[in-house]
Amino acid sequence: MDGTAAAGPGTAGTAGTAAGTGTGPEQPGSLPAGGQPGAGQPGAGQPGARQPGARQPRRFRGLLAMGAAVLLAAAAVAVLIAAGGHGKPTTATPAARSFSLPKLGHAGQRVSLAAYAGRPVLINFFASWCAPCKRETPLLAGFYRAHHGQVVVIGVDANDESAAALKFTTAEGVSYPVGFDAYPAPTAVSYGIVSLPQTFMLNARHQIVRHVSGAVTPRELAAWAATVAAAKRG
Repeated sequence: MDGTAAAGPGTAGTAGTAAGTGTGPEQPGSLPAGGQPGAGQPGAGQPGARQPGARQPRRFRGLLAMGAAVLLAAAAVAVLIAAGGHGKPTTATPAARSFSLPKLGHAGQRVSLAAYAGRPVLINFFASWCAPCKRETPLLAGFYRAHHGQVVVIGVDANDESAAALKFTTAEGVSYPVGFDAYPAPTAVSYGIVSLPQTFMLNARHQIVRHVSGAVTPRELAAWAATVAAAKRG
């Protein structure tokens, strides 16, 4: 167990590979398009976050696994290693997949990786119903405030309800941009994610240099800030 939630006890090792299974009461297709739970879906009739330990819809897990298998077959990003649930440097530096998502809480605006070309970026995948995310998000929010203007952080809220996500990020003081990756969460799928939270650290060329499976730690964030500062100096 690595402190991740959502898709059962497995962890994401290499991006594009998936381990872990889980079953739940949801029926495939119970989540309508647009990412809003329907009848029989966790969160139905219960605005806000899921209970800790709740699992993702079976169909979503299947889509994630299928997307991960496709990525592996293409050998696009089969170079990330995350052992023991904590961050490890990647064995190579694959390019991060570009994305453009609706900006949470800002109608008509978008969050895109391309907007930060030439700058190191930390991408954090999370959801309001994810128990480890409830502990990690305040840490990230504080880190961003402490290093505002020096580091770039992008949040990607995956497979969530927009109202619950906005309530959660507002309550935790999140001021970095958050993209809303609605069901079936194509951006999360493209990164091979099967559990939350997950964090990817990119260099200025937007190559993945570190992947954290599970909640990121203060030590890992401090090391990343030092890496970014060193890159600026030299």
